[in-house]
Amino acid sequence: MIQIKVLGPGCPKCKATYENVLEALKQTNMEAHVEKVEDIEEMMKYNVLTTPVLIIDEQVKIKGRVAQVSEIVELLKK
Repeated sequence: MIQIKVLGPGCPKCKATYENVLEALKQTNMEAHVEKVEDIEEMMKYNVLTTPVLIIDEQVKIKGRVAQVSEIVELLKK
C-alpha cells in the first residue's frame, strides 16, 4: 500500500495539501495510508525547512507549496 505523509504545523496550506491528497485518492480510486505529521521533531527527520511537504513512499515530492490535486494524481500514477 502506498504511504503518503503531509508534513506541516497545521497551517491552512498544510490542511489544503492534506485535503488535496484525499481528493486525488478519491479521483484515482487508489488506497493509501495517509498521515498528517505535525510533530516538529518528526518533520526534522526529513530535513525540510519549508512546509507543507508531500511525501510519497518516503520520497519528498513537493515542498514549500500546496500540492494541487492534478499534480498528486500524476505522482500517484508513477
